[in-house]
Amino acid sequence: MSLHRLPHSSSGIPPAGTVRRSFVRVGASLAAAGMVGLALAQPAAAHSGHSSRAGHAGRGASAVRYVALGDSYSSGLGIPDQVDLDCGRSDHNYPTLVAGGVHAAQVTDVTCAGADTGHMTEPQESAPPQLDALRPDTTLVTLGIGGNDLGLAEVITRCVLVAYLAPNGSPCKDSYTLLGTDEIRTRINDTAPKIEAVLEEVHARSPQAKVLLVGYPVILPDDGSACRDLIPLATGDFAWFRDKEKQFNSMLAQQAAVSDATYVDTYAPSVGHDACKADGVRWIEPTDTANAAGFHPNAAGHWSMADGVLAAVGR
Repeated sequence: MSLHRLPHSSSGIPPAGTVRRSFVRVGASLAAAGMVGLALAQPAAAHSGHSSRAGHAGRGASAVRYVALGDSYSSGLGIPDQVDLDCGRSDHNYPTLVAGGVHAAQVTDVTCAGADTGHMTEPQESAPPQLDALRPDTTLVTLGIGGNDLGLAEVITRCVLVAYLAPNGSPCKDSYTLLGTDEIRTRINDTAPKIEAVLEEVHARSPQAKVLLVGYPVILPDDGSACRDLIPLATGDFAWFRDKEKQFNSMLAQQAAVSDATYVDTYAPSVGHDACKADGVRWIEPTDTANAAGFHPNAAGHWSMADGVLAAVGR
């Protein structure tokens, strides 16, 4: 079922000293461009997650016991209201919306900004391994992971820096394809077995669960156009970055297919709502705003992601 809009908090991103203190600083030029929030943030002292009962709905043989795993694209970094400041977790993230949509009897959301595949089985500072949230009777799992393994924040940082050298060219692409080697393609390939291993472990710990691997929504325009007034990348690097994100999502879809999981395509539904679009149209913020952290989905983006998850579970 499609979600209906809920009232959205008018409060902004928490002040300095809360979520912002946890960001990886990605260079003076990036900060000057107002894009510090794009870092898939490393939490200063991540909390262990949130577990709750969602009322009496769904209890019994068909009760949904839901666990949400993932990074800042799942936690809702910067979206009001932030209920876990260290992990950048919002009460308007897609796991919260999905939990309501499936009338979950139990919800455990351990999504955390800065998480990579290693943090599924190892602690993330003070946060325990995310997979520890799984139980044998868990019936639904969403996983949104891989961006930090790919080094997304580092890639965007480099693209911003080198754009000053050749604003009308594709210097970032050139820097990642020196000597004929596609470094980002290599990173994507290297991340694939890590995703597969995580999915296998999810199945092992929660054999009854329907497992959904959630892809990443469109970040830059799907048509390859540029918006240097909002995002200071070189003109030719917009299309290159788009292609790399598509390759990354394609890898995630392939890993879901071979690991008995369902891939949730969040890219296609978000085309036309990229970070270059106007406020009120975009689902990805081009910089830190009151709606979300820079280069992260805002509340509207999470509504769309939740719709995709609910469609995959037949709700």
